[in-house]
Amino acid sequence: MRARDQEGKLFMERIRVETLAVQRECDLRCLRRRAVTALGAVGAPVLWWLVYRLLQPAADFVTYRLLSLAPHTHLASSISFFLFEVPKVLMLLLLVVFGVGIIRSFFTPERTRQILAGKRESAGNVLAAALGIVTPFCSCSAVPLFLGFVEAGIPLGVTFSFLIAAPMINEVALVLLFGMFGLGVAALYLATGLLIAIVAGWTIGRLRLERHVEPWVYQFQADGVAGFVEESVDWTARMAMGRQAVKEIVGRVWPYVVAGIAVGAGIHGYVPQGLMASFMGKGAWWSVPLAVVVGIPMYSNAAGIIPVVQALLEKGAALGTVLAFMMSVIGLSLPETIILRKVLRWPLIAAFVGVVAAGILLVGFLFNLVF
Repeated sequence: MRARDQEGKLFMERIRVETLAVQRECDLRCLRRRAVTALGAVGAPVLWWLVYRLLQPAADFVTYRLLSLAPHTHLASSISFFLFEVPKVLMLLLLVVFGVGIIRSFFTPERTRQILAGKRESAGNVLAAALGIVTPFCSCSAVPLFLGFVEAGIPLGVTFSFLIAAPMINEVALVLLFGMFGLGVAALYLATGLLIAIVAGWTIGRLRLERHVEPWVYQFQADGVAGFVEESVDWTARMAMGRQAVKEIVGRVWPYVVAGIAVGAGIHGYVPQGLMASFMGKGAWWSVPLAVVVGIPMYSNAAGIIPVVQALLEKGAALGTVLAFMMSVIGLSLPETIILRKVLRWPLIAAFVGVVAAGILLVGFLFNLVF
């Protein structure tokens, strides 16, 4: 009996020692992971900044040394522009999209509906426009979002404030504007985009156009807002969401970035300085309406259109005219309008396009007057 007890004690002691060893190994692995994470959190921004500062010298070296192009020629100007802008914009996108991806982990579509449900219309318009900046949205998700908002009992005007702000004021647009024009223009675009979304949504709400929503949509409306159960998400998961956002968003838009910058490089190098001023300058009163009319049927996004906008401004186009063109392309795209026809009748779509276009026209004329 004593021998068995002794064996049992030895066995339990061995299990305890092995358990402690496994626990120590797990603790060491956790410490190593934390050390690597901390090192990356400090080292990655420093490396990013160093590379960013070297982009212009690298572009000049490739253009004028490796390719041996003569300075101040059309070709050299276009290639230098392209080689500098492509990595610069992509690096800015990587940085900001990662941060916005983490922010978006706090604002799922379900939580967005919950936040907006029950809000008074005026306050709801402001909140919806603000949430539109950080909530994932594209033209293909217009109908599901619209149905979800109707189901949650969110007023029509508040819904449109969100649907206008989300595609127009997105992180890609703000990053590109900041990288190419500086903080002032990016902040100006943010403020005017929010104002258009708020005022347009409020106006549509005042018009009482609910009868022009397709009747079948209201069959989905629930008696109340479904309860939202918040899942516990730690920072490791949020960082993973940031990386996933980079993979999805940058992976999707980088061809548009390259194509847009290529077009901008061509304009930068070959279009005469005063040509754009002749029909997109402040002196042409019809330039803003024409820019909106031309921009609405175009299918593009911020990644593709903003590099072109930069080149147009460099060649003498007026800021208000160019902003009106960009806003109409991003905020009033033809594909989104066609998709919304599945849930809206034409009078409501016409009101939506008309109100937003009027806001864009006002912004264009105002900027041309002030700047």
